[in-house]
Amino acid sequence: MGAAQPRRATAGSLLPEAFFPETGVEPGWPAAPAWRGILLTATGAAVVDVAVWAAAEDTFAALPPAYWAMAVLAVAVDARPYVLANRRASSVVLPSICFTFAIALAWGFVPALAAQIAAVTVAGARMRRPARRVPHLAVQHAGALAAASLVAAVTGLRLGPAPHWDDAALTVAAAAAWIGARYGLAALTARWRSDGRRPPHLPRRNVELFATAALLLLGPVVLAAAQVGLVLVPLVLLALHAVHRMVRSAGEYERAARVDPLTGLPNRRVLQAAVADHQGGARQPAPPLALLLLDLDRFRNVNDALGHPLGDRLLAAVAHRLAAAVPAHDLLVRLGGDEFAVLATRVDGPAAARAVAGHLAEVLHRPFHLDGLAVDVSATIGIAMQALAPPGSARGGSGDAATLLRQAEAAMYDAKQRGDQMVVYGPDAAHHSPERLTLLADLRCALHGHPSVLDVLPSSRGEEPGPRDDGIQLFYQPQIAIASGEVVGVEALLRWQHPQRGLVGAEELIRVAEQTPVMRLLTARVLHEVIAQLAAWQVAGRPVRAAVNVSVRDLHSTEIAERVDTLLRRYGVPARLLQLEITESALMADPHRVLTTITRLDRMGVAISLDDFGTGYSSLQHLRRLPLSEVKIDRSFVLGMVADRGDAAIVRSVIDLAEALRLRVVAEGVEDEGTWRALAQVGCHAAQGWFHARPMPAEDLLGWLARYRPLRPVPTT
Repeated sequence: MGAAQPRRATAGSLLPEAFFPETGVEPGWPAAPAWRGILLTATGAAVVDVAVWAAAEDTFAALPPAYWAMAVLAVAVDARPYVLANRRASSVVLPSICFTFAIALAWGFVPALAAQIAAVTVAGARMRRPARRVPHLAVQHAGALAAASLVAAVTGLRLGPAPHWDDAALTVAAAAAWIGARYGLAALTARWRSDGRRPPHLPRRNVELFATAALLLLGPVVLAAAQVGLVLVPLVLLALHAVHRMVRSAGEYERAARVDPLTGLPNRRVLQAAVADHQGGARQPAPPLALLLLDLDRFRNVNDALGHPLGDRLLAAVAHRLAAAVPAHDLLVRLGGDEFAVLATRVDGPAAARAVAGHLAEVLHRPFHLDGLAVDVSATIGIAMQALAPPGSARGGSGDAATLLRQAEAAMYDAKQRGDQMVVYGPDAAHHSPERLTLLADLRCALHGHPSVLDVLPSSRGEEPGPRDDGIQLFYQPQIAIASGEVVGVEALLRWQHPQRGLVGAEELIRVAEQTPVMRLLTARVLHEVIAQLAAWQVAGRPVRAAVNVSVRDLHSTEIAERVDTLLRRYGVPARLLQLEITESALMADPHRVLTTITRLDRMGVAISLDDFGTGYSSLQHLRRLPLSEVKIDRSFVLGMVADRGDAAIVRSVIDLAEALRLRVVAEGVEDEGTWRALAQVGCHAAQGWFHARPMPAEDLLGWLARYRPLRPVPTT
């Protein structure tokens, strides 16, 4: 894929819509046509008109002044044709049909044809249409006039100074014949030009049909005015202007629904239509598609450091540069936020798709200069391939736009996790399996059915959370102070009772959802229930601190801090009763963005714990800077510390480091008394595991607390 010349942000040949109707240029028409083409078109029209004149000289000689006035107006008004947004190139409404339709009904087909040919020529030149396409439009309008004239001839309709009621009905019939012929020929032309594939969006003509019918039925009114007095004919221009405003307003509405307002690029809706149209109804198999999803790296840093206005300007600059690099046969869209997508239509496999992605990445390597500041931009790219579709199939190969987007998004998050710039989606990967994607879709549906934390909250403080129908369950495992044996808190552990799969554990849920927007929905759901439960325990006289795990995706936005603050205030729960656990991987993915969020949470009084400590690559610098209250030693070290001297040494080192940083230490995976006593010997503060209690539902915890008797370890001498 070579670099193309800079151009407006368009969507290429896959995008038949006119995204810039204000230019009066339809899609695929050159921005600045050669004068040679215009002269050729005008010459051809003149030759045809002269031939028509010569063939029917007596007919033209007998025409009254009203005909000539209407013919001149027909040519004049087509200097401003109505180009409808989001339609094929044939979807243009010529205001001249108001006059030529009336001429056909009053004086016959030949006089109307002569005026229409001249008017179409003017419209083609005004819209900068290539000479080879003007005849298409002329043939469509000539066929429409022929159909209307045929109806008039068969029914004996001839509009005169004193029309009757039956003339009105026959005029409607002639207008229907005009519309049927015009758009029937347009459909045949578009189908021929698209090699037999169904032309996109041809059935969607509501506004166009209404405007066409309004102009046609206005024709007899113009004719009646001309027969009364020619001075009344120019008054019809006001009505034509009203139709023009209607068409333009409808086009602007359509454009707003299909164009990203910030960048001017097509949006997700256009991408879906393009994928559906690519292979729909083709006689021959369409080539495979590749969808490339580009996610700008660290774009939030630009917004945070330079402000949203400059961030918006950067997005527009990125869109302009990508549009200049994407060839006309491909489609570039903005999906939202800092995500763009390219639908590549001429790739023959993953290697070619990678070459396209490499070219796009290279295009973005050059700095963007905004207000004298050079801003470096890079993108992570996920690639999804669509297989060949069998001839005549209604759907394209391996899936629709939603499937391609989901696969490309999974590949993009894969690339971010690996630290690669691009990854091609592979269905054989475990997290890309259809079962895993189905599980994610089921989880999304379940969470969308749950009431929003900001919309539906209990009406009184401490109200027990009601039963949920989404299958999400929370179990709570106690954390015990080793020195005193007292319960110092619980950790909320997630389960999901899937209607078909049964109980799904937290680890699988997190693997499925963590790199998708579903993770934020899941976190909101868990926080909602945990804080409501804290309020219930507080009312029952047993306030307990609860720890909740949050993901890296949650920490990249301050939204979680706002949600926690809202819930704590609504339920009346002190911030000290809530603790959030983050993993080392979340910390190291982007420590600066994480720092902003957890600093705000710390200032609210919410404690922060570093989970699974020892399994990642945390630097001491980050541990020193982050407002942590606690570190949790991963169970993989705790389980073997009694028998393995290396694990025991690691546990001791972590505890010594935490002591130096004044952090509390909790050991996970304590399953026997020997481990419990070994932890006591090395000075661990708290323990969590089956030695004391298995995870239990919230309704069982108060009973367990009533039965629990503290166990104090006997120091080993």
